[in-house]
Amino acid sequence: MAGALLVLAALAGAAAAFPVYLVVGGQELRSADGFGSALVALLVPAIHLVVGGVLLRGVVPKFGLAYAGVAGTLALGHLMIEIYRGRTSTARPGVEILAGERVLTSGIEAGPGWVLGVIALGLTVLAGAVAIAAWGRTVMEDGGRLDPLRSGLAGAAILLGVTTVLSLALPAVDVPDQLVTDPATGLEMVVTQEGPQALLERPGLALMGGLLLAGAIVLCSVIAPSLRPRLAAVGGLLAVTVAVLATALTAVRDAAASDELEWTLPGAGLLATGVGYALLTILAWRLRRA
Repeated sequence: MAGALLVLAALAGAAAAFPVYLVVGGQELRSADGFGSALVALLVPAIHLVVGGVLLRGVVPKFGLAYAGVAGTLALGHLMIEIYRGRTSTARPGVEILAGERVLTSGIEAGPGWVLGVIALGLTVLAGAVAIAAWGRTVMEDGGRLDPLRSGLAGAAILLGVTTVLSLALPAVDVPDQLVTDPATGLEMVVTQEGPQALLERPGLALMGGLLLAGAIVLCSVIAPSLRPRLAAVGGLLAVTVAVLATALTAVRDAAASDELEWTLPGAGLLATGVGYALLTILAWRLRRA
């Protein structure tokens, strides 16, 4: 069941990338409007599809269950943030970066892409709940060759988790300040422009989702390296890697697609932590020989 839910989430997430995501002030936004943005939008669905297929086949089950459990935990915060974007963000209008565009959320209409994206996140949360329920009843073990290195992996993962949360606390892309010349005096002045809201600056449901996401990243960074057997730790770390890398690459896409935006230091920090999680995942996977 967890594998089937992951596959359905992957199909819904892939389908969500191409229709209209949101209509903001009459402007239609899409998650994928080019080859590069399509690759970024399809990263998470592709990994969901592969791991879901592995679970459906019953091969290395705790690898897939660990991935689904961690992915579902992280998806809960994203789900609350997406519901806020499409439903209640107009209650307190602000500048946001949506699908690579700088917009003011004074009027928003949800498109089919947003609906499919919410369905994909909801299915991922359900897959995580089913995976957690099935964990204790699933038999899979190994020789324990990773055990001597688990404490080191956990320490590195916790450090990456804290760095990721600190990077998420500030916008990954921002609007640069403008340098203008006063015609009366000839002096140059720096004019600050209103930039996008940070993760924890949004109100209501988005704030709750941001807090849940931040807590889940740290919690999963602690739990994933301790999962047994070794391939379960690989699955848990892979889920964190995919979530962080997808967020970081989305910021890179936004900065590259718009002349009004620039990549920030927190965005670079997100990319660095995503690469760090990927290295930890590869390390846990490769350390299988005595």
